[in-house]
Amino acid sequence: MAKNGLFTKMAIAYTVIITFSFIVLAAFLSFWFKIYYYNQSSNKIISQQESINDIMIQYVETKKISVNEMSDDLRLLGKLLECDIILVDSSGVVFEVSNQKHAVFMRTKLFDQQGQKDRTIKEISKKEKEKFYNEIYDNKVQALEFDLIDTKGGYLGAAIVVTPLSNITGPLTKVYQIIWISAVLVVIFSTIGIYIFSQKIIVYPLSQINYVAKKITKGEVEKRVDIISNDEIGELAVSFNTMADSLEKIDINRRQFISNVSHEIRTPITSIKGFIGGILDGIIPEEKVHYYLSMAYEETKRLTRLVNDLLDLSALESGKFNQVIEEIDINEIIRITVLKLENKINEKALNVDVSFEGEKLMALGDKDRVIQVCTNLLDNAIKYSNESGMIRVTTKVRGKKVNVSFFNTCENEISAKDLKNIWQRFYRADKARTSRESSGLGLSIVRGIISQMGEDIWADKKDDGVMFTFTLKRVKKYLR
Repeated sequence: MAKNGLFTKMAIAYTVIITFSFIVLAAFLSFWFKIYYYNQSSNKIISQQESINDIMIQYVETKKISVNEMSDDLRLLGKLLECDIILVDSSGVVFEVSNQKHAVFMRTKLFDQQGQKDRTIKEISKKEKEKFYNEIYDNKVQALEFDLIDTKGGYLGAAIVVTPLSNITGPLTKVYQIIWISAVLVVIFSTIGIYIFSQKIIVYPLSQINYVAKKITKGEVEKRVDIISNDEIGELAVSFNTMADSLEKIDINRRQFISNVSHEIRTPITSIKGFIGGILDGIIPEEKVHYYLSMAYEETKRLTRLVNDLLDLSALESGKFNQVIEEIDINEIIRITVLKLENKINEKALNVDVSFEGEKLMALGDKDRVIQVCTNLLDNAIKYSNESGMIRVTTKVRGKKVNVSFFNTCENEISAKDLKNIWQRFYRADKARTSRESSGLGLSIVRGIISQMGEDIWADKKDDGVMFTFTLKRVKKYLR
């Protein structure tokens, strides 16, 4: 089944709209010009009414002109008006015509052939007169009739000015032709303009976007749309390129993630394989078997932690990381976390300063996940603290929020770039540290947990270290 393209739909829609609009406009102009020409013809005749009346007065009343002079005057006036002038007396008898072709009606009474000799011209209906005029001229005519009055106000008769409609419709036909030819030309040129406009401004850019979109779906995420325009198409192109940038970044992160995961998993598996293989091959002395089995066990635990972290991260990103929001005592959670990691703290001879706002500080959160966040942050602080360094854990109320902070001194000053990237998966600010100490996923998981609870977490660079802070919603009634 053939596809109806956007251009085809636009061309049909615009052509129909423009054609309909110009048909209506042309019809209106044709009707208006028809009325205008008829009125102009009538006004032209009416403007000469007084001249015709003067001719009648000069001939009948004052006797200033002869019959021939009256005929000449009427003939000239008829040519000027492009019509025929018929003069009749009060009884309807024709005594002068401007067009000699109709001289046959001279000295005859109009409408006699209808057997209406006893009626004056005023008593004959307009419809009867029009029928009579049309029969005389074998065509439709426009007939205007007005009374002829002498200088004393007496009725002398009537003047009938007959104009064949061909005299009016002739010029009008030319006007109609101009109007309709112009309308057809406008429709044709408008259609051509629509074609050029649609191709250049709409169809081509959309085709380019569609082409690049298909390339991206095939894996060519580096492709971009090269469209510069200050309209909606330009905005669409910018949004499309922004989306493409995001997809490229996601693709790069995906590849890096796969590479990092492969590396992180391969390292402990290689170690385990080496240890077990050495034992099975008898290369390792019997007295050291237990030692190497212990190392293999530690690598297994590290591999388990990595897999668990990956599962947590996947659950967070897919939105399947279930949380049960309840009222929790954040101070108590921090106490438990510090006690749980006491051995690690003592191994590095760290000084831990815990400062609470109130003995009991209630907040809203998932208890297990908040414990996981606090454990990861404190464990991170222990790993990156210098020997005999300082760790400070504080809770403070800030309006409707509880701020929980973990500060630690650092052996090496952290850079602004590292501080910005520490939330990325597998990122390590200290490149000298091995993956045995960290999976590189802890802070990514922490941020995911806090974000899913609708809270914030950030890191600040201090003069002698770094501080991580996250927020929880405070429960006022339990603050004491």
